[in-house]
Amino acid sequence: MSSAWLLPEHIADVLPSQARRLEELRRIWLDAARSYGYELVMPPMLEHIESLLSGTGHALDLKTFKLVDQLSGRTLGLRADTTPQVARIDAHLLNRRGVTRLCYCGPVLHTRPASPHASREPLQLGAEIYGHAGMEADLESTDLALGGLQAAGLSGLVLDLSDVRLVEGVLKGLGVDQLDPAQHASLVQALTSKDVAQLRELAGQGALAHVVNAAAVLVALTKLFGADDVLVQARELLPSHPLVDAALSDLAWLAAQLREAHPQAMIGFDLSDLSGYAYYSGTRFAVYAQGHADALVRGGRYDEVGAVFGRRRPAVGFSLDLKIIADLLTGSKGPNVRAAVRAPWGQDADLRDAVRALRGQGHTVVCVLPGHEHDVQEFDCDRELALVDGRWTVRAL
Repeated sequence: MSSAWLLPEHIADVLPSQARRLEELRRIWLDAARSYGYELVMPPMLEHIESLLSGTGHALDLKTFKLVDQLSGRTLGLRADTTPQVARIDAHLLNRRGVTRLCYCGPVLHTRPASPHASREPLQLGAEIYGHAGMEADLESTDLALGGLQAAGLSGLVLDLSDVRLVEGVLKGLGVDQLDPAQHASLVQALTSKDVAQLRELAGQGALAHVVNAAAVLVALTKLFGADDVLVQARELLPSHPLVDAALSDLAWLAAQLREAHPQAMIGFDLSDLSGYAYYSGTRFAVYAQGHADALVRGGRYDEVGAVFGRRRPAVGFSLDLKIIADLLTGSKGPNVRAAVRAPWGQDADLRDAVRALRGQGHTVVCVLPGHEHDVQEFDCDRELALVDGRWTVRAL
């Protein structure tokens, strides 16, 4: 029999120092979002499964824990992603005309971890802007994502840009109006993983089999990653089509704007990266940091997200796991110990007034309880409140 105190795999308690760091990061991010005009919403942890999974596809269904509601007998789901809930709020509860900016921060649950060392309970933070179809919204979302990471203390950021319209544009440019759904899904997966052998095989099947240069074009797409010359090469190698032209032009404009706003970030392109292809509808981005292989933030345009709720309108946003950010900062900076003032415990009115005044000024004051003078905790008491010449005074230790 397992011990009662053991938690499920990939589920962990958050201990004091890390919990404080997470709360500090949450405040930094939400304050940054508020400075852009985003309003905070708090969707519930569980909903009816049909609402929670509306329009999200098979992948999110597999990630979602399901249970039976004891009141109604209906199947409920524990959210694995907050974006569909925010789209529902925008469509049905707010139902505003024009632009709506919403942000959120809360736990989500996954049936399986995203990677061998990942938590099944990410602390998901996101920001979404509804109601504007122009590239200004794409720029604002990416700008906020980079700004939030920098405000949190991360440097050496790398931004990868792509656009899911390229696949449809390339296929149509090759004269293929529609692929078999299974072949289309395999094609997207092969492009994302840059599986050249699989692409060559797929190019000989279905509607692609009748296109002479299909394999060459698809393989060329996997090599289009790097700096600005990638966009020049793309115009030379990819078939001309309005979707291709629009995607490349939008990416060039977005990169130019972001380089001006964030000169310290490295900005490039990976035109075959179609992660989340079924979800996004235009430009998409991923932000990486040195020392961490996986993307810290993923986002982009997903204009179809509200359609299942009866209100299709433009939408752009991003999300991230604050636990990953916190872990990365801990690894790069070491333990984060907060300075504090040590004070004796006592019933003296002047002492209590002095403690109250320091706390009112934003200081952490740790009163040493009788018999616990040598307890070790996360606060670094580099000062003490001492009685000097009849007055309670803060002095260095």
